[in-house]
Amino acid sequence: MSALNLISLLGWVVFCALAWVIGGCRRPVRWRTLVGSTLLTFTLGAVVFLLPAAQRVLLVLNEIILVALGSSMVGAEFLLGPLALSPGQSTAAGEASVGFVLAAQVLPAVIFFASLMAVLHHLGAIAPVVRLFGRVFHRTLELSGAESLAGSIHLFFGVETAAAIRPYIGAMTRSELLAVLATNLATVASTTLAVYVIFLREAFPQIAGHLLSASLLSIPCAILAAKLMLPETEVPATAGEVPPMAQDDRHTSMLGALSAGAWDGLKIAAGITVILIAILGMVGLVDAGLSRLGTLFGSATAWSLTGVLGWMFTPLAWLLGIEAADLGVASRLLGQRLILTEVVSYQQLGAMAAELSPRTLLVLSYALCGFAHVGGMGIAIGGFGALAPERRDDLAQLGLRALAAATLATLLTAAVAGVFYHGQTGVLGL
Repeated sequence: MSALNLISLLGWVVFCALAWVIGGCRRPVRWRTLVGSTLLTFTLGAVVFLLPAAQRVLLVLNEIILVALGSSMVGAEFLLGPLALSPGQSTAAGEASVGFVLAAQVLPAVIFFASLMAVLHHLGAIAPVVRLFGRVFHRTLELSGAESLAGSIHLFFGVETAAAIRPYIGAMTRSELLAVLATNLATVASTTLAVYVIFLREAFPQIAGHLLSASLLSIPCAILAAKLMLPETEVPATAGEVPPMAQDDRHTSMLGALSAGAWDGLKIAAGITVILIAILGMVGLVDAGLSRLGTLFGSATAWSLTGVLGWMFTPLAWLLGIEAADLGVASRLLGQRLILTEVVSYQQLGAMAAELSPRTLLVLSYALCGFAHVGGMGIAIGGFGALAPERRDDLAQLGLRALAAATLATLLTAAVAGVFYHGQTGVLGL
């Protein structure tokens, strides 16, 4: 094991300690939950990075996602023409791409994947998998049934998870609520996973499979961080078993599911659009003020919010086992994700991937995989609060703590990747 692998292992320990300190060093913690989540995370990490059979499975999943992603662009090209094409491509009529346009080349994939998930759910392909993972989390992590159900649903859906566990939100303990919010923010839905694949598929051919791996690893990591911050001291209403998913009664046919899923995807795409416009605009305004302030103080370099956040995240990036030459880039991407969303960070990671080491590219791909940012926190609180108005005060009080837990969970996930990656040939598909 190299020095960087050992630093990643140290990072795991430090991130766990930070979660406990941020939560106020609360006791008693449930050791079965903490030990179970740790063992489950490292077992999954070892399977993904050390077993050749697991690599083959990831490769198959990667190819399936890439095929689906290619299919998603057929409708976009029909409607948008060359706007929907990546740089260097041309339509059948010979019209060349106008260059990279995020709204035209990325967001249509969100709509397609949302409709695909809705159809698969309608056909009964998702519920058995959710049930299986829910039972695994329930038995190994000593979670309540509702927590386990929410965690397994996050493998497929994002904020839509709130609707799937609607009957159970009102009776959840504060510890359960924090765990559900943290897993929501620490994982990515299949609908938005496509966005990150588009940014990185050229530099990291197996990115789709690893993003699925990262999202799975982030579930026990989010539980670990949340339970260190706010241990369970009550008896949850669903302590004994994993309850069923709430049924989606909006449609009774596959065509209805396709249509409803497409509309859901449109809402998600619109949400991504408005958040990016609003947040990037506000950050631009803050940067203008900081730049002016830096000039007044005679600074030789322009001050910016992302620069400040990057400085704050430097020790955390080092604890991931990032190589020294890439530490500045890594800390800036991790810091800006907190404000600018993971979409911007993944886009920039893809643009500069050729300049980074394979280890840094892999670890950062895992570290950025989640909705752990201010915009995601607002969406999660709003989504859960709309379905359980009586819990809005609790959700609002737990919001910042959930964001901290989710951020630490993504760092824990990346630390696991850093522990097990030692330059294996083929892990990145390069």
